[in-house]
Amino acid sequence: MTRTGQELFATAAVTSFKLNGQFLGIAEELARPSGITVAWWQVLGAILRRPLPVAGIAREMGITRQSVQRIADVLEGKGFVEYKPNPAHRRAKLVAITESGHDAVRAIDPQHAAMAKRLVAHLGKAELERVVDALTTLSAALDALEDDATGAA
Repeated sequence: MTRTGQELFATAAVTSFKLNGQFLGIAEELARPSGITVAWWQVLGAILRRPLPVAGIAREMGITRQSVQRIADVLEGKGFVEYKPNPAHRRAKLVAITESGHDAVRAIDPQHAAMAKRLVAHLGKAELERVVDALTTLSAALDALEDDATGAA
C-alpha cells in the first residue's frame, strides 16, 4: 500500500516527536554527571564554535528567545557564559562560552562517546550517516517552507 504525502508527513512528525523525547531522555542521563541540565547543554552547545546573540541561539536550537535569555542569565550567574559586545548590534549582546562552560561540556564527552559507540554498533556507521543526512535534509526543507510562508526567502 502506497502512503500519501499527508500520511508520510504525519508519520515523520510523530516519529520526530518521539525522537525528541528519546534524545532528551538520553541527554538528561549524559548531562547529569557534569552538573548541567539538558537546556543548559543545548545553549552551551550552540555557542561552542562562536558567540551568538540570544536570538541566534534560539534560531539555531529551535527554542524561544525568552527561554534562551533565561538560561543564558543562569549560565552567566554560574560562570559558564559571559555577555560580550556585539559589533553588529549595539543592544543584542553576544553570549560567549567561558572556560568553565567548556569544562562542563567536556565532562559529558566520555558518556557521549560511549552512547555514540553503542548506536554505531547497533545501526552501523553508514546507516547512521544516512539517517543524519535524511534528518538534516528534512530540517532544511522545513526551514525553507517556513521561510516561504513568512516571505523571508
